[in-house]
Amino acid sequence: MNQKFKQPNMKKYFVTLFLSILIAACGGNDTKQSSGTENKDSTSVTEKPVTSNDVTTNPDYQKGLTLISKSDCLTCHKPTEKLIGPSYKDVTNKFEGRDTAVNYLVHKIKTGGKGVWGEAMMTGHPLLSEDDIRQMIKYIFLLKS
Repeated sequence: MNQKFKQPNMKKYFVTLFLSILIAACGGNDTKQSSGTENKDSTSVTEKPVTSNDVTTNPDYQKGLTLISKSDCLTCHKPTEKLIGPSYKDVTNKFEGRDTAVNYLVHKIKTGGKGVWGEAMMTGHPLLSEDDIRQMIKYIFLLKS
């Protein structure tokens, strides 16, 4: 029995590899959507200014960092350096102090988009709760210069 071995279709391998990378970059998000049963006032205590100069002791910093670490944000963003998307410091410098900044960023993170920082597309994150996104934004704004 003489069988010829077919050369594998490289296109299928590349597509499979690409999809695997895409799923790994976008997946693994353990953050659950808010059920609406939590006490909304529980975060109001952490909104007070911290008197310590060490921002890493701020509960908003710690909670936001934990949420960002569990998401795929660090695939495209770094705290101080531009990667695919802007650094968190650049976002802070651009939006801090604007009355509508937090609501705008919540919407942008949830729906995604492009054109604000260039042509790179930011994937939307519709499964993140607005409370979690707001906590992430608090963390980002704590990274100001």
